[in-house]
Amino acid sequence: MNDPVLGRSLVRIARSAIALHLGVAAGEEPDRAHPALARPAATFVTLTREEVLRGCIGSLEPARPLAVDVRENALAAAFRDPRFPPLAVREFAAISVEVSLLGASEPVRFADEPHLLAQLAPGVDGVILEFGGRRATFLPQVWEALAEPREFLSALKRKAGLPVDFWHPRVNVRRYSVTKWKESELTVEEQR
Repeated sequence: MNDPVLGRSLVRIARSAIALHLGVAAGEEPDRAHPALARPAATFVTLTREEVLRGCIGSLEPARPLAVDVRENALAAAFRDPRFPPLAVREFAAISVEVSLLGASEPVRFADEPHLLAQLAPGVDGVILEFGGRRATFLPQVWEALAEPREFLSALKRKAGLPVDFWHPRVNVRRYSVTKWKESELTVEEQR
């Protein structure tokens, strides 16, 4: 569902939420008429500055309307991502916004770690790893930096607070796809 009208609305909702929190002008107001905005959805909002991660927070399950989920995740990515200080007003103009709309996750069935690694689709699969009350996810975009399945899974284990060589038969893995919209790409399309 690569709907550029929806994508522009979502990116603008995210940027407007951050701008309102900072007390600065956001630019063009988002179009809130798209019917998908009222349906429950799970999203991630990723902020970058000069192509470097500046915040990324999201939802794995659709629990609130799409527009609300994007707004709340944008605020969390800008001001509550524990890896970064809260976004400052002076940074606002330099950040780029990306919104990822998650598809439904599905369980991955595997006998062992090599079997799991063989099933992962680099660049396509978002992956959720769970074990013993710990959970972590990587969006499909993370494959750009971690292209090898073993490297990807090791980093995901580390993110979940597990050793990179950890394995247990009760590890739970789910995969999902995303539709993503980058602010910079939408702007280019609008100018054509």
